[in-house]
Amino acid sequence: MKKLKIGVMGARRGMSMIRVLLHHPDAELVAVCDKYEPFLDNVRSEADKAGISIVTYNNFDDFIEHDMDAVILANYAHEHAPFAVRCLKAGKHVLSEVLPCGTIAQGVELIEAVEESGLVYAYAENYCYMQHNFEMWYRIKNGDIGEISYAEGEYVHDCTSIWPSITYGEPDHWRNNMHANFYCTHSLGPMLMSIGKRPISVVGFEMPEFGRGGNVPWHGAGAGLEMVTLENGCVCRSLHGHLRREHERNYNYMFYGDFGMMESSRFKDTPLLNVYREGDKFCAGTWEKYDPQPRIKLNMDVSQAGHMGSDYYATHFFIEKILGRPDGAEWSIDVYQAVEMGICGLLAHRSVLNGNRPERVPDFRIKAERDAYRNDNDTTIPGVENGHIVPISSIPSVRPMDEQYFTYHRQLWDEKKNFTEYPY
Repeated sequence: MKKLKIGVMGARRGMSMIRVLLHHPDAELVAVCDKYEPFLDNVRSEADKAGISIVTYNNFDDFIEHDMDAVILANYAHEHAPFAVRCLKAGKHVLSEVLPCGTIAQGVELIEAVEESGLVYAYAENYCYMQHNFEMWYRIKNGDIGEISYAEGEYVHDCTSIWPSITYGEPDHWRNNMHANFYCTHSLGPMLMSIGKRPISVVGFEMPEFGRGGNVPWHGAGAGLEMVTLENGCVCRSLHGHLRREHERNYNYMFYGDFGMMESSRFKDTPLLNVYREGDKFCAGTWEKYDPQPRIKLNMDVSQAGHMGSDYYATHFFIEKILGRPDGAEWSIDVYQAVEMGICGLLAHRSVLNGNRPERVPDFRIKAERDAYRNDNDTTIPGVENGHIVPISSIPSVRPMDEQYFTYHRQLWDEKKNFTEYPY
């Protein structure tokens, strides 16, 4: 069988997917695009080690003309939808990194581009495929604890020390301008996919940072929280953002069902997954505590795939779906699911700015529901096409970033350093 030819846009975040493609039996890496030459040097080195010849580009216009079947987008989070639309119109299947869209209007445009093209779009929400989350998704889908009535998901990741590195020292980087609820799908996605029900409303909250964190201006409003109601009445609590916690094990999830519950481990050196199932008597049952093994065999060393192997699965199921195989159809995240989980965060910020008012989540599977949002380009990130800038926070004390900070920020980036102490 002829291998799929796949290109990657974004050589830094895309490196995990690049490594998968360099060793995948049904696909080959043919091209990589990035604006930063040292990242392309790293890719060329990896390809040389694998004995594979690739072409590299430093601009998307040339890259998209390359002979390839599909593109993996690992570029800036608020630009995924516009680039995905361009790829689809160019006849390329698309796997998009987080987030699916930067505005609700972009979500509408993305869905319609997928429908019009007839091509495969998949969402690389890798937290859905982490060992514990994939296991819970599998078991809940198979009815192990009944229908879910309440769930919690947390993606608590304090990025303070690595901020210069992950923002390229750029003052206008999307991370420096995102609101607290923006980056929501790591926490919300595993819940929505496991439960398999559509979100219908969301209430958003934002938390300030106190103490020393309150002196660092790029943190904005701190952490975001969404309370999401699903079509079956289930309520999901989704927490994410900069809260003080050790870097490791910052991804915790919990599900309560009709006759049992599941939760991931919160701390090191404990089993990744804990499952309680009630027996014939009320309030009496059995526990399973274990580290799940992959339900789907990996074709590479999990340590090379990133994020507990989850970067492998997002890429693998994308390839499987293009090839028309059952695993791809069952486990790949489609465009409707992707946009739903992404716009929950956008609507949560609208809720925050309106005093925590509940916001209805539209069903974009229904074409008639799209028209009201077709021009909905509310954003906190400058430079978005047709963007309507809204406040980044409802908290009056949130300070804007200043020239002193960015001078120091850029200096650290140029020196390939990160923060070891606070600059204020």
